[in-house]
Amino acid sequence: MNIKQAKQEISDALRAYLTRDELGNYLIPSIRQRPILLMGPPGIGKTQIMAQIAAESGVGLVSYTITHHTRQSAMGLPFISKRVYDGDEYSVTEYTMSEILASVHDLMEKTGIREGILFLDEINCVSETLAPMMLQFLQCKTFGNQRLPDGWMIVAAGNPPEYNRSVREFDVVTLDRVRKIDVREDFGVWKEYATRKGLHGAVVSYLDIRRENFYGVETTVDGIEFATARGWEDLSELLTVCEKIGVKVGRDTIGEYIQLPRIARDFANYLELYNKYRKSYRVEEVLQGHWQPVTVSELRDAPFDEKLSVMGLLLSRLTDSAKAVWRQDGFTLALHTALTEFRERLPAEEPDAILEALSQRRRNKLRQAREAGHLDPEHRDALQREIGALDDYRTRIRGGAFPNRDAVMDTVRAWFGEEVTRREQFANETGKQFDNAFRFLEEAVGEAQELVLFVTEITSGFYLSWYVENFGCDAYFRHNRELLFDDRKRQLREKIVRAVRDT
Repeated sequence: MNIKQAKQEISDALRAYLTRDELGNYLIPSIRQRPILLMGPPGIGKTQIMAQIAAESGVGLVSYTITHHTRQSAMGLPFISKRVYDGDEYSVTEYTMSEILASVHDLMEKTGIREGILFLDEINCVSETLAPMMLQFLQCKTFGNQRLPDGWMIVAAGNPPEYNRSVREFDVVTLDRVRKIDVREDFGVWKEYATRKGLHGAVVSYLDIRRENFYGVETTVDGIEFATARGWEDLSELLTVCEKIGVKVGRDTIGEYIQLPRIARDFANYLELYNKYRKSYRVEEVLQGHWQPVTVSELRDAPFDEKLSVMGLLLSRLTDSAKAVWRQDGFTLALHTALTEFRERLPAEEPDAILEALSQRRRNKLRQAREAGHLDPEHRDALQREIGALDDYRTRIRGGAFPNRDAVMDTVRAWFGEEVTRREQFANETGKQFDNAFRFLEEAVGEAQELVLFVTEITSGFYLSWYVENFGCDAYFRHNRELLFDDRKRQLREKIVRAVRDT
């Protein structure tokens, strides 16, 4: 299965394992809660989905790359204790708590979250001395005489032997006690993730054209060469930041991330063209509604790959704008919720104290999410914006003179109105960009397949489709209806052909 399906499978397992009866007992006892063994190629997102599952489920996450551990750190250190049996005292070997299990208890103490996921990466690459301990843990959920707390699901991940020479095979006894999930790379699923995360447009559009270069591991005379989803995402992050600071990313740098030379060279060439197209087609001006007839002619006569690259540039910029609207919309809604509580508490409490409490609550959420191991940048940024706004309101109220509580509320309402206006401005500007992009492409390619692809990409893009759904776009709806009509005609023709063939 692909990584998206694996994520759903693990989410469903977690939900089942944590379901309790009316007395508060787990419906599936701990001994029957099989650990999940997630096996698949490196760099396809096995680690990332763990954080996503934990965040979406509201549980804790403790992650370990098990190859970094020894038998002692995993199992604990031995020490001598005294026991009395039948009146006689004996020296008995016990073990300190495993570092791994201690981390689980630390998270529960810090966050108050009592349930979670213990993720052990590279499980099949452990050392000779550690292997028996890890197998025991998968089978019995214990390290020595220490047990994993109830409510914690074990997920272990590893790479198949063809990707790692040091892997160990699991025996039947172990496999019969785990849920083994084989996961494979899938560009379609990765692209959905990439557009949601806002990965660099050059990476997304290049792989859309050269899908065969998305993932590859090859053994050559020079060793193993590879391109992975992780490499593309990390390269994307670098490209985005380097553009902001004005640093050029060269071929050698690309090769440090995409370690399959022929693909790295091909992408380096594409990146140069991508940057050239950005300048020659003046994408920013196009989205503002300004372009020359010669620009339209150049795109009309351009090769198909070039047209796709230009559309990728347009979609990338539209995605940035739509994301800005999405962020402002979410911020406005969250701030509205906070200020509704502020209004309800205002008659009985001091404005300063209310805002401080609201801000502190969000700081606590930020800290808890970070300590629970699933604070993603999107969630972090949203909470930081709320905290910043509430602290700003508090400072401005403390520095002002208000005759009564109603005046305070009116002032805060006016400040909030500025955020609502900003949301409308972002939405209106983005709407104009959508309209201009469609007008430009209609002039350049008409109703050709490129426009079909453009509409399809908007439909499948998270931020783009969200914007259209919430704010509309007449050109999109018009072309989408035409596509649906054409699809119905195609289906009817195929039905007629089948009917004629069967007679």
